[in-house]
Amino acid sequence: MSPDKFFEAELTERIDFTEDLGLFRFCPATPPPFKPGQYVTIVVQDGDKLLQRPYSIVSAPHEKCIELFLELVPHGALTPRLWELQPGARVFMRNRIVGNFIVDEAPGVQKHVMAATVTGIAPFLSMVRHQIYRMSLGDSNPRDFLILHGASRLAELGVYLRELQELAQIHDWLHYIPTVSRPWDESEWQGETGRVDDLVRKYADSLGFVADNAAGYACGNPQMIETVKGILARAQFPKQRIHEEKYFH
Repeated sequence: MSPDKFFEAELTERIDFTEDLGLFRFCPATPPPFKPGQYVTIVVQDGDKLLQRPYSIVSAPHEKCIELFLELVPHGALTPRLWELQPGARVFMRNRIVGNFIVDEAPGVQKHVMAATVTGIAPFLSMVRHQIYRMSLGDSNPRDFLILHGASRLAELGVYLRELQELAQIHDWLHYIPTVSRPWDESEWQGETGRVDDLVRKYADSLGFVADNAAGYACGNPQMIETVKGILARAQFPKQRIHEEKYFH
């Protein structure tokens, strides 16, 4: 593949959370620049064609490797191939990391309410990690993040459940609310239950993430995205401050 369009990266770590969800960490020789919230395109040669699929990045731009939270699509063209990979395998990615799902920097927007289902947490994690890195360099004006993260079962939240819970205890600007929609399978779970979109107004209102100071974001299940967009619109969030993840080819 042409080096001016693609770079090669080695799979250095893989953690399977369930049979169809896992963390994949790919390390290129020189990581390309990107903004938190953007996505990378993995490319696989398939005869004389290229299979290309975009994936939101979990890692922050300062990290040496590109971390992805992937879901196996059993009859998909690409993820079944990725599920065969073990550490040491190599893949190609497009040189340009792109996407418009980034932190809203409009004047007056200090707070950010973010709704995710399962792998949809990826861009929000990148934003959180990047803000922590900026703070280590002296940024004394962090943005306030409210992250609502939903899944059917706890295992589907992976290692990111503990990471975000621990970070929320350290940083007062981060509020993390995980929820499971099948609590009867989780006998020890004492947190929120139900769908993530049912919690948006509850926590946004109680924590002061409102239309005149906040932007809203949704990433993950398409039905959840549409529901959250409607909730935020009814809460008087301006249309230009309601963001959804979209992949462009």
